[in-house]
Amino acid sequence: MRGPRTATGRIDRTRSSDLMELAVDRGPVPWQVGAVLRTVRELDADGLARALADRVAAVPRLRRRLVRTPPLCGRPVWVDDAGFAVGRHVRAVRCPAPGDDDALYDLAVGVVGTRLPSDRSPWAAVVVSGPAGGGGAVVLVMHHVLADGIGGLAALGALVDGAPRGADAGFPRRPPSARELFLDALHERLRSLAHLPRGLRRLRDGVAALRATRPPRAPRTSLNRPVGPRRALRVLHTDLATVRAAAHRHGGTVGDVVLTAVGGALGALTARRGETVGDLVVSVPVSARRSTDPGRLGNAVGTLPIAVPTAGTPQQRLAAVARRTAKGRAAPRAASAALLDPAFRLVAAAGVLPWLLDHQHLVSTVVTDLRGPAAPVALLGTGVSAMVPVVSTVGDVPVVVAALSYAGVLVLSVVADPDTCPELDRLVADVRAELDALAGPDGTNGPGDLGGPGVGSGHDHS
Repeated sequence: MRGPRTATGRIDRTRSSDLMELAVDRGPVPWQVGAVLRTVRELDADGLARALADRVAAVPRLRRRLVRTPPLCGRPVWVDDAGFAVGRHVRAVRCPAPGDDDALYDLAVGVVGTRLPSDRSPWAAVVVSGPAGGGGAVVLVMHHVLADGIGGLAALGALVDGAPRGADAGFPRRPPSARELFLDALHERLRSLAHLPRGLRRLRDGVAALRATRPPRAPRTSLNRPVGPRRALRVLHTDLATVRAAAHRHGGTVGDVVLTAVGGALGALTARRGETVGDLVVSVPVSARRSTDPGRLGNAVGTLPIAVPTAGTPQQRLAAVARRTAKGRAAPRAASAALLDPAFRLVAAAGVLPWLLDHQHLVSTVVTDLRGPAAPVALLGTGVSAMVPVVSTVGDVPVVVAALSYAGVLVLSVVADPDTCPELDRLVADVRAELDALAGPDGTNGPGDLGGPGVGSGHDHS
């Protein structure tokens, strides 16, 4: 069925999964994600703004704002921002003293934790000068409604040097009229009826996905406490090839190694707190995307709950995680979203979502794993030496972990509410020790095997 033709072209309407991201954004820290790009040389903010003014044409939503529709006109839509000026999204700051990694990452987590204005496309680029040791940095941040992790990487890929440039295509187009929105929404509803069998299959697949994983209920531990307004970020760098080799030796993936290391470290944390824990339940975002397209962002993510053991040798725990994730991945990609998206929105409409998020005991933490560029990229002719993901916590999950590979290096970002998890530095040291142990052929090697500078969605790596 063809949709109604409008004078403004194709209507860019939010998906139901996008609405879920808006529904989740009810905590003291906005539901935003970001990345730190470390550059070989300092960048000029004005120069970056001039470059982005041309490059954002390849990512239409970076020049669009989200607006609500009149009654009976369907979900919110993205419309061209007639007042778009890239300078409203780019600014310059100096890295606070002493300019070391901790200072830079404190700045980055603060940028990601500051709510973006709602009168423009929800993204920003902060050019950082003065990091110790030379070089510079750019902190990119966007609201989760704009894109999931895979979509965010696609957008980033369109902004670096050498990426294909997009066409202007008559920007800015006028917003669709109420009549056009109504006809488009009507067509969408008729199309949904026509595709009812497909929708029923999606629901069936969603039920099957949840049944296939069906982890035990997360234990009641101090890992589930409502979060406050502060966030802290610590970063680990490891050699990707070493982690991949360790994963393959035990029949797993890079993501399985990350899950095992995080589970072991959180098990040690709870043990120090006097708690006895068997399995923790980790929520792993799973992308339903088959390809990345910066012209079609939004969210296409389900969740895969994995029971991660905290007891046993690293080798035994990795083998168990590999078996459990393989079973979960056998279900249709992100099929659980067919059930979870409507459920979340229904709960949000009832006004009880914030309370539920602050009192849930379904998951102990969230771990996302993303595959970034395999080869180094550049920005304004300056090499990007490192990419560091920056995520946020929500509800009563005060500790989350994001892994991102880039140019042969795997970076793990551990983000926590420092008031709820004051042992963050010890926790990160334990993650490092777990990774080192898993690097050995028998899963028992000592510290230092992985190397790297140490402490400073999912998409599994094979």
